Amino acid sequence: MAVQANAQHITLQQLLQQVNQKAPALVSDSAAILVRKAQATETRNNWLPNLKLNYQADIGTNNNDAGPYFGFGIIPSNSRGVRVDNNTTAVSANVGVAELDWEIYNFGAYGAQNKVAQSDIVVEQSHFSESKYQLQAYAIDSYLRLLRLQDFLSIQLRNIRRNEEIKRSVMSLAKSGIRPGVDTSIAEAELSKARLNYIELSNQYKQVQLQLSGISGLNYQTIQPDTSVSAKLINNFTLYNLIQADTANHPLINYYKSVYQNNLERERLIKQSYNPKIMLEGAVWGRGSSVDASDHFNSLPDGFGFNRDNYLVGVGITYNLFDLRRRNLKLSTQKTVTDFARKKLQEQTQQLAVANEQANVEMNTAKQRLMEIPNQLNAASAGYRQKLSLYKNGLTDIIELNAALNILYRAETDYMAAKYTYSHALFQKAITENQVNQILNLLN
Repeated sequence: MAVQANAQHITLQQLLQQVNQKAPALVSDSAAILVRKAQATETRNNWLPNLKLNYQADIGTNNNDAGPYFGFGIIPSNSRGVRVDNNTTAVSANVGVAELDWEIYNFGAYGAQNKVAQSDIVVEQSHFSESKYQLQAYAIDSYLRLLRLQDFLSIQLRNIRRNEEIKRSVMSLAKSGIRPGVDTSIAEAELSKARLNYIELSNQYKQVQLQLSGISGLNYQTIQPDTSVSAKLINNFTLYNLIQADTANHPLINYYKSVYQNNLERERLIKQSYNPKIMLEGAVWGRGSSVDASDHFNSLPDGFGFNRDNYLVGVGITYNLFDLRRRNLKLSTQKTVTDFARKKLQEQTQQLAVANEQANVEMNTAKQRLMEIPNQLNAASAGYRQKLSLYKNGLTDIIELNAALNILYRAETDYMAAKYTYSHALFQKAITENQVNQILNLLN
Protein backbone atom coordinates (compact mmCIF):
# COMPACT_ATOMS: atom_id res chain seq x y z
CA MET A 1 0.00 0.00 0.00
CA ALA A 2 1.54 3.30 -1.09
CA VAL A 3 -0.74 5.42 1.09
CA GLN A 4 -0.36 4.51 4.74
CA ALA A 5 -3.57 5.17 6.59
CA ASN A 6 -1.88 5.56 9.99
CA ALA A 7 1.12 7.58 8.77
CA GLN A 8 1.76 11.00 10.29
CA HIS A 9 0.87 13.74 7.82
CA ILE A 10 3.43 16.45 7.10
CA THR A 11 2.02 19.89 6.35
CA LEU A 12 3.20 21.95 3.42
CA GLN A 13 4.64 24.54 5.82
CA GLN A 14 6.67 21.86 7.63
CA LEU A 15 7.98 20.52 4.35
CA LEU A 16 9.05 23.97 3.13
CA GLN A 17 10.78 24.64 6.44
CA GLN A 18 12.78 21.43 6.03
CA VAL A 19 13.63 22.33 2.44
CA ASN A 20 14.91 25.77 3.49
CA GLN A 21 17.18 24.16 6.08
CA LYS A 22 18.37 21.02 4.32
CA ALA A 23 18.33 21.57 0.55
CA PRO A 24 21.89 21.00 -0.80
CA ALA A 25 21.48 23.74 -3.42
CA LEU A 26 20.66 26.33 -0.75
CA VAL A 27 23.60 25.26 1.41
CA SER A 28 26.02 25.82 -1.48
CA ASP A 29 24.37 29.14 -2.43
CA SER A 30 24.70 30.41 1.14
CA ALA A 31 28.41 29.51 1.05
CA ALA A 32 28.74 31.55 -2.15
CA ILE A 33 27.50 34.62 -0.24
CA LEU A 34 30.31 34.17 2.29
CA VAL A 35 32.81 34.03 -0.58
CA ARG A 36 31.53 37.34 -1.96
CA LYS A 37 31.73 38.95 1.48
CA ALA A 38 35.32 37.81 1.85
CA GLN A 39 36.13 39.24 -1.57
CA ALA A 40 34.51 42.54 -0.58
CA THR A 41 36.70 42.69 2.53
CA GLU A 42 39.72 42.07 0.32
CA THR A 43 38.64 44.86 -2.05
CA ARG A 44 38.17 47.34 0.82
CA ASN A 45 41.84 46.87 1.69
CA ASN A 46 43.12 47.71 -1.80
CA TRP A 47 43.87 51.26 -0.57
CA LEU A 48 46.56 50.03 1.83
CA PRO A 49 50.09 51.21 0.95
CA ASN A 50 53.06 49.01 0.15
CA LEU A 51 55.91 49.17 2.68
CA LYS A 52 58.86 47.04 1.62
CA LEU A 53 61.98 46.29 3.65
CA ASN A 54 65.07 45.18 1.71
CA TYR A 55 68.60 44.35 2.76
CA GLN A 56 71.54 42.75 0.96
CA ALA A 57 75.25 42.21 1.51
CA ASP A 58 77.48 41.68 -1.54
CA ILE A 59 81.04 41.00 -2.61
CA GLY A 60 82.19 41.78 -6.14
CA THR A 61 84.16 44.23 -8.23
CA ASN A 62 83.68 47.97 -8.60
CA ASN A 63 84.85 48.58 -12.13
CA ASN A 64 82.50 50.84 -14.06
CA ASP A 65 82.37 52.21 -17.59
CA ALA A 66 80.40 54.95 -19.33
CA GLY A 67 77.60 54.36 -21.79
CA PRO A 68 73.81 53.87 -21.73
CA TYR A 69 71.93 50.60 -22.03
CA PHE A 70 68.41 49.19 -21.71
CA GLY A 71 67.88 46.98 -18.73
CA PHE A 72 66.76 43.41 -19.40
CA GLY A 73 66.57 40.59 -16.90
CA ILE A 74 68.66 41.34 -13.82
CA ILE A 75 71.38 43.99 -14.37
CA PRO A 76 73.77 44.11 -11.39
CA SER A 77 74.37 47.63 -10.08
CA ASN A 78 77.94 48.97 -10.01
CA SER A 79 77.84 52.55 -8.78
CA ARG A 80 80.78 54.98 -9.13
CA GLY A 81 82.44 57.04 -11.80
CA VAL A 82 84.79 55.58 -14.39
CA ARG A 83 88.38 54.88 -13.34
CA VAL A 84 91.37 55.39 -15.61
CA ASP A 85 92.59 51.86 -15.14
CA ASN A 86 90.88 48.52 -15.17
CA ASN A 87 90.58 47.34 -11.56
CA THR A 88 89.18 43.95 -10.59
CA THR A 89 89.92 44.10 -6.84
CA ALA A 90 87.12 42.58 -4.77
CA VAL A 91 84.92 45.04 -2.91
CA SER A 92 82.33 44.41 -0.19
CA ALA A 93 79.13 46.46 0.15
CA ASN A 94 75.70 46.36 1.73
CA VAL A 95 72.49 48.30 1.48
CA GLY A 96 69.27 48.40 3.49
CA VAL A 97 66.12 50.08 2.12
CA ALA A 98 62.66 50.80 3.51
CA GLU A 99 60.40 51.83 0.63
CA LEU A 100 56.83 53.15 0.73
CA ASP A 101 54.53 53.59 -2.24
CA TRP A 102 50.90 54.55 -1.75
CA GLU A 103 48.25 55.40 -4.27
CA ILE A 104 46.63 57.97 -2.01
CA TYR A 105 44.00 59.23 -4.43
CA ASN A 106 42.65 57.93 -7.72
CA PHE A 107 39.59 60.14 -8.28
CA GLY A 108 36.95 57.64 -7.14
CA ALA A 109 38.43 54.31 -8.30
CA TYR A 110 38.62 52.89 -4.76
CA GLY A 111 35.01 53.83 -4.10
CA ALA A 112 33.89 52.29 -7.39
CA GLN A 113 35.72 49.05 -6.53
CA ASN A 114 33.96 48.86 -3.16
CA LYS A 115 30.56 49.52 -4.72
CA VAL A 116 31.09 46.72 -7.24
CA ALA A 117 32.15 44.39 -4.42
CA GLN A 118 29.03 45.27 -2.41
CA SER A 119 26.92 44.86 -5.53
CA ASP A 120 28.42 41.39 -6.02
CA ILE A 121 27.22 40.49 -2.52
CA VAL A 122 23.72 41.77 -3.32
CA VAL A 123 23.67 39.70 -6.53
CA GLU A 124 24.68 36.58 -4.62
CA GLN A 125 22.10 37.24 -1.90
CA SER A 126 19.42 37.85 -4.53
CA HIS A 127 20.44 34.65 -6.30
CA PHE A 128 20.10 32.80 -2.99
CA SER A 129 16.61 34.24 -2.43
CA GLU A 130 15.61 33.41 -6.00
CA SER A 131 16.94 29.84 -5.68
CA LYS A 132 15.11 29.47 -2.40
CA TYR A 133 11.88 30.71 -3.97
CA GLN A 134 12.23 28.45 -6.99
CA LEU A 135 12.96 25.48 -4.75
CA GLN A 136 9.86 26.32 -2.73
CA ALA A 137 7.86 26.36 -5.96
CA TYR A 138 9.29 22.95 -6.90
CA ALA A 139 8.51 21.56 -3.44
CA ILE A 140 4.94 22.92 -3.59
CA ASP A 141 4.38 21.45 -7.05
CA SER A 142 5.74 18.07 -5.91
CA TYR A 143 3.57 18.20 -2.78
CA LEU A 144 0.47 18.86 -4.88
CA ARG A 145 1.42 16.02 -7.23
CA LEU A 146 1.71 13.80 -4.17
CA LEU A 147 -1.80 14.84 -3.13
CA ARG A 148 -3.04 14.11 -6.65
CA LEU A 149 -1.46 10.67 -6.68
CA GLN A 150 -2.81 10.01 -3.20
CA ASP A 151 -6.33 10.80 -4.43
CA PHE A 152 -5.72 8.71 -7.53
CA LEU A 153 -4.63 5.76 -5.37
CA SER A 154 -7.77 6.08 -3.26
CA ILE A 155 -9.91 6.11 -6.40
CA GLN A 156 -8.02 3.14 -7.78
CA LEU A 157 -8.47 1.26 -4.50
CA ARG A 158 -12.23 1.85 -4.66
CA ASN A 159 -12.13 0.68 -8.26
CA ILE A 160 -10.40 -2.54 -7.19
CA ARG A 161 -13.05 -3.14 -4.51
CA ARG A 162 -15.85 -2.59 -7.03
CA ASN A 163 -14.21 -5.02 -9.43
CA GLU A 164 -13.86 -7.53 -6.60
CA GLU A 165 -17.55 -7.12 -5.84
CA ILE A 166 -18.41 -7.64 -9.51
CA LYS A 167 -16.18 -10.72 -9.64
CA ARG A 168 -17.91 -12.24 -6.60
CA SER A 169 -21.31 -11.59 -8.14
CA VAL A 170 -20.23 -13.03 -11.49
CA MET A 171 -18.83 -16.19 -9.92
CA SER A 172 -21.98 -16.68 -7.87
CA LEU A 173 -24.20 -16.20 -10.91
CA ALA A 174 -21.96 -18.37 -13.10
CA LYS A 175 -22.11 -21.23 -10.58
CA SER A 176 -25.88 -20.93 -10.62
CA GLY A 177 -25.87 -21.11 -14.40
CA ILE A 178 -27.48 -17.70 -14.70
CA ARG A 179 -24.38 -16.17 -16.31
CA PRO A 180 -21.95 -17.66 -18.83
CA GLY A 181 -18.44 -18.63 -17.70
CA VAL A 182 -16.87 -16.04 -19.99
CA ASP A 183 -18.17 -13.30 -17.67
CA THR A 184 -15.86 -14.68 -14.99
CA SER A 185 -12.84 -14.23 -17.30
CA ILE A 186 -13.88 -10.69 -18.19
CA ALA A 187 -14.34 -9.79 -14.53
CA GLU A 188 -10.95 -11.30 -13.65
CA ALA A 189 -9.25 -9.32 -16.44
CA GLU A 190 -10.80 -6.03 -15.28
CA LEU A 191 -9.76 -6.72 -11.68
CA SER A 192 -6.20 -7.53 -12.76
CA LYS A 193 -6.02 -4.31 -14.81
CA ALA A 194 -7.18 -2.28 -11.81
CA ARG A 195 -4.51 -3.90 -9.61
CA LEU A 196 -1.77 -3.22 -12.18
CA ASN A 197 -2.84 0.43 -12.34
CA TYR A 198 -2.59 0.61 -8.57
CA ILE A 199 0.94 -0.83 -8.63
CA GLU A 200 2.04 1.73 -11.24
CA LEU A 201 0.49 4.60 -9.28
CA SER A 202 2.20 3.39 -6.10
CA ASN A 203 5.53 3.53 -7.92
CA GLN A 204 4.85 7.10 -9.11
CA TYR A 205 3.88 8.07 -5.57
CA LYS A 206 7.15 6.75 -4.16
CA GLN A 207 9.16 8.50 -6.88
CA VAL A 208 7.70 11.87 -5.89
CA GLN A 209 8.34 11.06 -2.22
CA LEU A 210 11.99 10.35 -3.08
CA GLN A 211 12.29 13.64 -4.97
CA LEU A 212 11.00 15.53 -1.94
CA SER A 213 13.27 13.52 0.34
CA GLY A 214 16.28 14.62 -1.73
CA ILE A 215 15.64 18.32 -1.06
CA SER A 216 14.23 18.10 2.47
CA GLY A 217 16.43 15.49 4.13
CA LEU A 218 13.33 13.65 5.37
CA ASN A 219 12.86 9.91 5.09
CA TYR A 220 10.71 9.47 2.00
CA GLN A 221 8.30 7.12 3.78
CA THR A 222 7.44 9.84 6.30
CA ILE A 223 6.39 12.32 3.60
CA GLN A 224 2.64 11.84 3.63
CA PRO A 225 0.69 14.94 2.49
CA ASP A 226 -2.13 16.54 4.43
CA THR A 227 -5.33 15.56 2.63
CA SER A 228 -7.18 18.66 3.84
CA VAL A 229 -5.06 21.05 1.71
CA SER A 230 -7.30 20.99 -1.37
CA ALA A 231 -10.47 21.60 0.62
CA LYS A 232 -8.89 24.53 2.52
CA LEU A 233 -7.70 26.13 -0.70
CA ILE A 234 -11.11 25.75 -2.36
CA ASN A 235 -12.98 27.06 0.67
CA ASN A 236 -10.72 30.13 1.00
CA PHE A 237 -11.00 31.25 -2.62
CA THR A 238 -12.72 34.53 -1.71
CA LEU A 239 -10.02 35.35 0.87
CA TYR A 240 -7.30 34.95 -1.73
CA ASN A 241 -8.97 37.53 -3.95
CA LEU A 242 -8.31 40.10 -1.22
CA ILE A 243 -4.52 39.51 -1.32
CA GLN A 244 -2.59 42.14 -3.27
CA ALA A 245 0.14 41.12 -5.70
CA ASP A 246 3.74 42.13 -4.94
CA THR A 247 5.57 41.49 -8.21
CA ALA A 248 7.84 44.51 -7.74
CA ASN A 249 9.64 42.64 -4.92
CA HIS A 250 9.46 39.21 -6.51
CA PRO A 251 12.70 37.26 -5.80
CA LEU A 252 13.17 36.53 -9.49
CA ILE A 253 12.75 40.20 -10.41
CA ASN A 254 15.01 41.27 -7.55
CA TYR A 255 17.73 38.95 -8.82
CA TYR A 256 17.67 40.39 -12.33
CA LYS A 257 17.48 43.90 -10.89
CA SER A 258 20.60 43.19 -8.86
CA VAL A 259 22.41 41.84 -11.93
CA TYR A 260 21.44 44.95 -13.89
CA GLN A 261 22.56 47.24 -11.05
CA ASN A 262 25.81 45.30 -10.73
CA ASN A 263 26.58 45.95 -14.39
CA LEU A 264 25.85 49.65 -13.96
CA GLU A 265 28.36 49.71 -11.08
CA ARG A 266 30.90 47.99 -13.31
CA GLU A 267 30.42 50.74 -15.90
CA ARG A 268 31.25 53.32 -13.23
CA LEU A 269 34.28 51.29 -12.16
CA ILE A 270 35.62 51.29 -15.71
CA LYS A 271 35.19 55.05 -15.93
CA GLN A 272 36.99 55.57 -12.62
CA SER A 273 39.76 53.00 -13.15
CA TYR A 274 41.42 55.00 -15.93
CA ASN A 275 41.51 58.30 -14.02
CA PRO A 276 44.85 59.88 -13.03
CA LYS A 277 46.51 58.48 -9.92
CA ILE A 278 48.25 60.52 -7.22
CA MET A 279 51.10 58.60 -5.63
CA LEU A 280 53.00 59.14 -2.38
CA GLU A 281 56.51 57.73 -2.54
CA GLY A 282 59.03 57.52 0.28
CA ALA A 283 62.23 55.68 1.05
CA VAL A 284 65.06 55.62 3.58
CA TRP A 285 68.22 53.67 3.02
CA GLY A 286 71.71 53.10 4.34
CA ARG A 287 74.79 52.00 2.45
CA GLY A 288 78.27 50.76 3.26
CA SER A 289 81.29 49.90 1.09
CA SER A 290 84.90 48.79 1.51
CA VAL A 291 85.90 51.56 -0.95
CA ASP A 292 86.34 54.83 0.95
CA ALA A 293 85.93 58.44 -0.21
CA SER A 294 89.57 58.56 -1.35
CA ASP A 295 88.99 55.56 -3.59
CA HIS A 296 91.07 53.28 -1.38
CA PHE A 297 90.16 49.61 -1.51
CA ASN A 298 90.06 48.59 2.13
CA SER A 299 89.60 45.13 3.64
CA LEU A 300 86.34 43.36 2.88
CA PRO A 301 84.93 43.46 6.45
CA ASP A 302 84.96 47.25 6.28
CA GLY A 303 82.13 47.12 3.72
CA PHE A 304 79.57 45.56 6.06
CA GLY A 305 78.41 48.58 7.95
CA PHE A 306 76.29 51.56 7.00
CA ASN A 307 78.31 54.74 6.52
CA ARG A 308 75.86 56.70 4.36
CA ASP A 309 72.18 57.37 5.15
CA ASN A 310 69.62 58.91 2.81
CA TYR A 311 65.89 59.53 2.55
CA LEU A 312 63.58 60.57 -0.24
CA VAL A 313 59.91 61.66 -0.15
CA GLY A 314 57.81 62.71 -3.09
CA VAL A 315 54.29 63.08 -4.45
CA GLY A 316 53.59 62.28 -8.07
CA ILE A 317 50.71 62.03 -10.50
CA THR A 318 50.49 59.58 -13.37
CA TYR A 319 48.14 59.33 -16.30
CA ASN A 320 48.40 57.32 -19.49
CA LEU A 321 46.94 59.29 -22.39
CA PHE A 322 46.27 56.11 -24.36
CA ASP A 323 44.06 54.86 -21.49
CA LEU A 324 41.28 57.03 -22.89
CA ARG A 325 41.00 54.72 -25.88
CA ARG A 326 41.22 51.62 -23.73
CA ARG A 327 38.55 52.96 -21.39
CA ASN A 328 36.14 53.69 -24.26
CA LEU A 329 36.59 50.20 -25.72
CA LYS A 330 36.12 48.47 -22.40
CA LEU A 331 33.19 50.70 -21.50
CA SER A 332 31.50 49.92 -24.82
CA THR A 333 31.76 46.19 -24.08
CA GLN A 334 30.39 46.65 -20.57
CA LYS A 335 27.48 48.75 -21.84
CA THR A 336 26.54 45.84 -24.13
CA VAL A 337 26.55 43.49 -21.14
CA THR A 338 24.49 45.99 -19.13
CA ASP A 339 21.96 46.28 -21.93
CA PHE A 340 21.66 42.49 -22.04
CA ALA A 341 20.98 42.45 -18.27
CA ARG A 342 18.31 45.14 -18.72
CA LYS A 343 16.60 43.13 -21.47
CA LYS A 344 16.68 39.97 -19.32
CA LEU A 345 14.97 41.95 -16.55
CA GLN A 346 12.27 43.07 -18.98
CA GLU A 347 11.88 39.52 -20.30
CA GLN A 348 11.40 38.04 -16.83
CA THR A 349 8.89 40.75 -15.92
CA GLN A 350 6.85 39.97 -19.02
CA GLN A 351 7.04 36.22 -18.42
CA LEU A 352 5.76 36.66 -14.88
CA ALA A 353 2.82 38.68 -16.18
CA VAL A 354 2.00 35.99 -18.76
CA ALA A 355 2.33 33.20 -16.19
CA ASN A 356 -0.02 35.10 -13.91
CA GLU A 357 -2.64 35.40 -16.64
CA GLN A 358 -2.31 31.70 -17.44
CA ALA A 359 -2.83 30.83 -13.78
CA ASN A 360 -5.95 33.05 -13.72
CA VAL A 361 -7.40 31.21 -16.72
CA GLU A 362 -6.63 27.81 -15.18
CA MET A 363 -8.14 28.85 -11.86
CA ASN A 364 -11.38 30.05 -13.44
CA THR A 365 -11.65 26.93 -15.58
CA ALA A 366 -10.93 24.63 -12.63
CA LYS A 367 -13.48 26.47 -10.51
CA GLN A 368 -16.16 25.97 -13.17
CA ARG A 369 -15.25 22.28 -13.35
CA LEU A 370 -15.51 21.93 -9.58
CA MET A 371 -19.03 23.37 -9.73
CA GLU A 372 -20.14 21.02 -12.51
CA ILE A 373 -18.34 17.76 -11.71
CA PRO A 374 -20.53 16.81 -8.69
CA ASN A 375 -23.43 16.44 -11.14
CA GLN A 376 -21.35 14.09 -13.28
CA LEU A 377 -20.14 12.17 -10.24
CA ASN A 378 -23.61 11.72 -8.76
CA ALA A 379 -25.04 10.60 -12.09
CA ALA A 380 -22.17 8.19 -12.73
CA SER A 381 -22.48 6.71 -9.23
CA ALA A 382 -26.23 6.23 -9.60
CA GLY A 383 -25.77 4.71 -13.05
CA TYR A 384 -23.21 2.22 -11.76
CA ARG A 385 -25.45 1.12 -8.86
CA GLN A 386 -28.36 0.64 -11.26
CA LYS A 387 -26.29 -1.39 -13.72
CA LEU A 388 -24.91 -3.55 -10.92
CA SER A 389 -28.43 -4.23 -9.65
CA LEU A 390 -29.65 -5.04 -13.15
CA TYR A 391 -26.70 -7.35 -13.73
CA LYS A 392 -27.33 -9.24 -10.52
CA ASN A 393 -30.93 -9.72 -11.62
CA GLY A 394 -29.93 -10.87 -15.10
CA LEU A 395 -31.33 -7.82 -16.87
CA THR A 396 -28.06 -6.59 -18.43
CA ASP A 397 -24.68 -8.00 -19.43
CA ILE A 398 -21.17 -7.50 -18.03
CA ILE A 399 -20.13 -5.25 -20.93
CA GLU A 400 -22.69 -2.62 -19.97
CA LEU A 401 -21.79 -3.02 -16.30
CA ASN A 402 -18.10 -2.43 -17.05
CA ALA A 403 -19.03 0.58 -19.16
CA ALA A 404 -20.94 2.05 -16.19
CA LEU A 405 -17.99 1.28 -13.93
CA ASN A 406 -15.59 3.07 -16.30
CA ILE A 407 -17.90 6.10 -16.42
CA LEU A 408 -17.86 6.29 -12.61
CA TYR A 409 -14.09 5.83 -12.57
CA ARG A 410 -13.65 8.66 -15.08
CA ALA A 411 -15.97 10.95 -13.10
CA GLU A 412 -13.96 10.36 -9.93
CA THR A 413 -10.63 10.99 -11.70
CA ASP A 414 -12.06 14.11 -13.37
CA TYR A 415 -13.04 15.45 -9.96
CA MET A 416 -9.59 14.68 -8.59
CA ALA A 417 -7.92 16.34 -11.61
CA ALA A 418 -10.09 19.45 -11.18
CA LYS A 419 -9.05 19.80 -7.53
CA TYR A 420 -5.40 19.39 -8.47
CA THR A 421 -5.64 21.85 -11.36
CA TYR A 422 -7.29 24.43 -9.13
CA SER A 423 -4.71 24.03 -6.33
CA HIS A 424 -1.84 24.09 -8.81
CA ALA A 425 -3.18 27.21 -10.55
CA LEU A 426 -3.72 28.93 -7.21
CA PHE A 427 -0.14 28.32 -6.10
CA GLN A 428 1.19 29.19 -9.54
CA LYS A 429 -0.59 32.52 -9.28
CA ALA A 430 0.79 33.00 -5.77
CA ILE A 431 4.31 32.23 -7.00
CA THR A 432 4.10 34.74 -9.84
CA GLU A 433 2.58 37.36 -7.52
CA ASN A 434 5.09 36.75 -4.69
CA GLN A 435 2.29 35.76 -2.31
CA VAL A 436 3.23 32.18 -1.33
CA ASN A 437 3.37 32.99 2.40
CA GLN A 438 -0.10 34.49 2.28
CA ILE A 439 -1.48 31.31 0.68
CA LEU A 440 0.30 29.18 3.27
CA ASN A 441 -1.41 31.23 5.99
CA LEU A 442 -4.76 30.14 4.54
CA LEU A 443 -3.80 26.52 5.30
CA ASN A 444 -3.38 27.11 9.04
